[in-house]
Amino acid sequence: MASAAPRQRALVTGASNGIGLELARVLAREGWDLVVTARNQDGLDRLASELSSSYRASVHAVAADLASPDGARLLMNHVTTAGLTVDALVNNAGFGLFGPFATTALDRERQMIDLNITALVTLTKWCLPAMIERRRGRVLNVASTAAFLPGPNMSVYYATKAFVLSFSEAVGDELRGTGVTVTTLCPGPTKTAFQKVAGLEKSRLFKGTAMSAADVAEAGYRGMVAGQAVVIPGATNRMVPLLVRMLPRRLTTIVSRR
Repeated sequence: MASAAPRQRALVTGASNGIGLELARVLAREGWDLVVTARNQDGLDRLASELSSSYRASVHAVAADLASPDGARLLMNHVTTAGLTVDALVNNAGFGLFGPFATTALDRERQMIDLNITALVTLTKWCLPAMIERRRGRVLNVASTAAFLPGPNMSVYYATKAFVLSFSEAVGDELRGTGVTVTTLCPGPTKTAFQKVAGLEKSRLFKGTAMSAADVAEAGYRGMVAGQAVVIPGATNRMVPLLVRMLPRRLTTIVSRR
């Protein structure tokens, strides 16, 4: 009798809430084992218990602050020491900050850059060589529709997501023919804790139009498995890059600010 194929394993950052939490649930439901990471060990332990019980997934819960200089390295050391293979990397961890650039806290913005960009690049750099050697692998980088336009009063956040999209598309092209793909998930407004952390509770972005994190995660997972370059969940959100190409740049910036 043939033995069952080994289960694949995904590493999901920012897995304790929001889109990351829902992506971990989808992956476990679809038969993946997991390494889940975030700063909140208690939240990760609860998630690991849930996924192990509901889907019989093997889940390693690793608390890590990826905005800190050593966060990504410590996470990679843990995965390596445990002898875990990463078949899919889901770079979801990130946060935003609202306010005019001249008055927002530089330390907070540096943390945002370290988390939204530096940790993502570091983990991708670490995972890709082994994926290429095995000739199979998936990378899912979570950006935003913010990647397509400037964002007054969230200038650094929008710029980090533009970086994620550009970086992901370029690396994805480099990987053609290797069996490894890079997918960028670009959700629009989504019902998560993001808006509270960013100070956006009163923004019109989140009044009635926000998608659920579960729906965004489903779209992201399907796109990753299919090897799509860019996934934009929601018909309205898919209009954003089209409108950006049609409107004068200055007008795009004014609309974005409103």
